Amino acid sequence: MEIEPTLVDAPRDAYSRPAPKLTILLPVRNEGVNLRIMLKILPAVVEVPHEILVVYDFPEDDSVPVIEAMQAGYPNLFGVQNTLGRGVINALRAGMKVAKGEYVLIFNADEVAPVLAIDPMLKLVDSGCDFVGCTRYAYGGRRLGGSLIGGILSRSANLLFHYVAGSVLTDCTTGVKMFRRHVFDMLDLQAKPVGWAVAFEMAIKAELAGLRLGEVPVISIDRLYGGTSTFRIGPWIREYSRWFFWGMRHLRSSSQRSRARIVAPAVGR
Repeated sequence: MEIEPTLVDAPRDAYSRPAPKLTILLPVRNEGVNLRIMLKILPAVVEVPHEILVVYDFPEDDSVPVIEAMQAGYPNLFGVQNTLGRGVINALRAGMKVAKGEYVLIFNADEVAPVLAIDPMLKLVDSGCDFVGCTRYAYGGRRLGGSLIGGILSRSANLLFHYVAGSVLTDCTTGVKMFRRHVFDMLDLQAKPVGWAVAFEMAIKAELAGLRLGEVPVISIDRLYGGTSTFRIGPWIREYSRWFFWGMRHLRSSSQRSRARIVAPAVGR
């Protein structure tokens, strides 16, 4: 029997907590070192009322002791055990079941530089955007570090998708996304639990739904503080290619999709 995701080891009154403006979802897998650093940085850069939901698969994850150690000084920090299945897509579903924010930010615990994009992303959503992503490949954005092959594939795929499929977005595959909470259910996500393929699917379907889109250029530094990447070239190419061609087919034939985006100034310099 499937167990419904809940806030783990949270005080009783946490379930009746007031709705903050922003929920930050951090899917993790043994990101203890990176998570500790991220949880020290976020309070300094996020000025609006917010909650942080760290979503993990197993109690043995080395992120769990970090959550427990930091909760005393961070009352809006909660752990959520994902009981829906492995992968980022199920971690997001588990987090969304308990999220209370008006807006939701999906974020990577292993990337520090994009925290500078949070405020510009909030401003874009406040100004009317429904769905905002970061871009590493346009308007001053850059990607540093990480897998060489993964970086080449990511840059090439995003540029091709932008110019050939005609997507208004320049970086559909980045895992840093912010959206109004109701958007998540309307996208009907179907990606397999391979890497961050779900982020690619989200960007495509947000555009097809005619949502008002935004982009924030950012300098991204992959795994500045270590950890192990889940990048596996075979499964990743298959799943990302599936959404590349699905998106190309649907975007080129759709007359209802988004035709414009709002771009915020570059951050991370």
